[in-house]
Amino acid sequence: MTAKYVIIVPDGAADEPLDCFDGQTILEAAETPHMDRIAVEGRQGLVRTVPPGMTPGSDVALMSLLGYDPAQSYTGRAPIEAIAQQIPLAPDDWVFRCNLVTCADGLMADHSAGHISTKEAREIIDELKAALESKSVTFYPGVSYRHLCVISGIDFSKVTTQPPHDILGQKVAKHRPKGKHADFLNDLMARSEQLFENHPINRVRRDLGENPVSTIWLWGQGQKALLERFSKKYGKHGAAITAVDLVRGLARLIGFDLIPVEGATGYVDTNYAGKGQAAIRALENYDMVFVHIEAPDEAGHSGNPQQKKKAVELIDKFIVGPVYDALRQYESYRILVLPDHPTPVDIRSHVAGPVPFAMAGTGVKGVLQKPFCERHGQESGFVIENGADMMEFFLKI
Repeated sequence: MTAKYVIIVPDGAADEPLDCFDGQTILEAAETPHMDRIAVEGRQGLVRTVPPGMTPGSDVALMSLLGYDPAQSYTGRAPIEAIAQQIPLAPDDWVFRCNLVTCADGLMADHSAGHISTKEAREIIDELKAALESKSVTFYPGVSYRHLCVISGIDFSKVTTQPPHDILGQKVAKHRPKGKHADFLNDLMARSEQLFENHPINRVRRDLGENPVSTIWLWGQGQKALLERFSKKYGKHGAAITAVDLVRGLARLIGFDLIPVEGATGYVDTNYAGKGQAAIRALENYDMVFVHIEAPDEAGHSGNPQQKKKAVELIDKFIVGPVYDALRQYESYRILVLPDHPTPVDIRSHVAGPVPFAMAGTGVKGVLQKPFCERHGQESGFVIENGADMMEFFLKI
């Protein structure tokens, strides 16, 4: 008997009580009958996905959820995304995330340059390559505002950088790269600023009232990443459905297949129904299906509670519900729904607190018959302190 497993991650969906929802969180205010059904029929609790002292990024949190301890295995965010793009890294290479960002009045105004289109971004990166690439510096275009920069022959182990989405509204000067060889990075960023100032795409974006690309922002650095294959570690053959390179990279690192979905954007306009149907089809060929949806996190970074609530509701309607119904046709199955980290709309950045989870299926007995939310996760009294232990608990039938 082969069991089927699905993990659904509404990225950043956990939040704090909000006045606009009469003191409810996003998960409490949203209409989520299917997540609630899983919580009532199965088990809910809290899990701490970010080890003490580590930055609460999706890279760290998702590595935990996939069953790998970031405190032992994490080498940086950018190396994971380099795997997604299948960029070869030499032993002395350092890879950085290279965001296209908007700065205004000395402040970080937008970590995504208005969620610039991939087409526009490619033109800007092409110009960046022509002007700034050298034997030691290479830029790799990605999706929308998310790109990579590989630098060879310089040791950046003593450099500290800041994610741009964590410093929204703050002074840029305070958060530029610091430490040994940081001047090399700051010089690249300053030169990009000069390059972009009068770029034709920026002129058009300003005319349309859209955020221009002010500069590149280098962060998330690291060297080549390695993880044990999931099939060897847990004995299951898996696939991932996602629109972002970070999750694609993690999936490749652990040997998961990637299932593309047309119209999956990594934003609030993603193809929710397409992801749900792709997950259902994948169950025919895989033991484990990992479905990641970036939309709630992007809405959190935008400080938009209504948009975040809508994203959670669409995930519930078009992904959680249909997938749960499909799973129940199998003799042995389990489903797990949980955010990777909170992204509170009031602060527009990630925080490191525990997140609620709901799990149902074969051998899972209901304990707290209440809807899925942060408050009830805490009320359950069940807390998994090391997020990497969640996978063992989930797989044990």
